[in-house]
Amino acid sequence: MSQATLSLSRTRHSLAPLARIAGLTVCALLTLGPVIWTVSTSLRTPAEAFDLPPSIIPTSPSTEAYRGVFDQIDVWLLALNSTLVTALIAVGQMITAGLAGYAFARLEFRFKKPLFGLVLATMMVPLQVTIVPVFLVLKSMGLTDTLLGLIIPAFPTAFGTFLMRQYFLGMPKDLGEAAMLDGCGPWRIFRSVYAPLAAPGLAIVGVLAFNYHWNEFFRPLILETSGQNYTLPLGLVSLQGNLGTGSISVVLAGVVLSMIPAVAVFVVGQRPLREGITSAGVNR
Repeated sequence: MSQATLSLSRTRHSLAPLARIAGLTVCALLTLGPVIWTVSTSLRTPAEAFDLPPSIIPTSPSTEAYRGVFDQIDVWLLALNSTLVTALIAVGQMITAGLAGYAFARLEFRFKKPLFGLVLATMMVPLQVTIVPVFLVLKSMGLTDTLLGLIIPAFPTAFGTFLMRQYFLGMPKDLGEAAMLDGCGPWRIFRSVYAPLAAPGLAIVGVLAFNYHWNEFFRPLILETSGQNYTLPLGLVSLQGNLGTGSISVVLAGVVLSMIPAVAVFVVGQRPLREGITSAGVNR
């Protein structure tokens, strides 16, 4: 191989990491750009929020917008409602996804494959299609305009069921067979053998469910009418004012406050989330 070819090869190898870093930097800026802009605007005064040309760094940082959020809406009540709803939904989805995923992965029963296909098919049905039947059922049960009406219908999760089924399929069958020889039934095998091993997968379901339902807007908008039952995303709408005349700084300050719990849950659950994805890949 000639000296010129070797030199060209070394140049390509040295530029490859730089190209990857540059690409990741661009992706990070595109992802974090709106977040940075939101935080920056929330620290401006209402008058400065509409300055042209806009500046990323506020000339006179102020927390006036954050005080305005607490003056205009009951942030603590809204946050409490959102925390209660999302936490119970996350726990409920972890339970239902674990049980359903284990049943489809390890138990044998009639019509298992068609039923699993039906579960997957529900992922293709938009929420807007089912919201009216769900509303009518909840109304007949007296659960409209209640937090329970938001929580209970969200317990079943097709994606969580699919995820946990794949997770359980990657576990050795020998563990269940050994427990069966020791006299354990299906429930005991699940509870004592497979469920502890599936903790990272259940953590994935819980973290994803919390982050999705913390930011959910459509279902609370349809099912809740009383302000005392509003969740945080629904309550933030009132910051826009009549015909959108509210301060953009106050609105974005409310958005920043609403992001904090979701970011905290993701940071805390990042390790089990990463471990769950990694172990699922190893099991494959």
